[in-house]
Amino acid sequence: MSDRDGKPTLPSFSGSSEESELSGRLRDLDRRLDESRAARHTDAPSVIEPPRQGYGLAMRLGADFVAGVVVGAALGWGFDRLFGTSPWGLIVFLLLGFGAGILGVLRSAGLAPPGPPGPDDGSGTKR
Repeated sequence: MSDRDGKPTLPSFSGSSEESELSGRLRDLDRRLDESRAARHTDAPSVIEPPRQGYGLAMRLGADFVAGVVVGAALGWGFDRLFGTSPWGLIVFLLLGFGAGILGVLRSAGLAPPGPPGPDDGSGTKR
């Protein structure tokens, strides 16, 4: 539909009865939506995305463990190369690195007591 100038025109309603009917339907729809929103917020527990802190902690614990094993293996390999005790240095230091990695993970998770205080732990005492 367009007028003489070529501009589109909106369809005309035949009367105020259609407008009042549409307004009534719109109010009814708004009321039902409000009731539905209220029921959803009170009845069903909302699904909350778990915090991302767990991912960071998991990455830290994994890095602590891997670092212990890698450092132990590197020290064992260097010990073997230096003293010619292959493969015993690698085996011993790899096991020590594994233990250190486990201990680091337990300390990071708070399941083991922290290590001994260092010289700069803030306690004011020096060794």
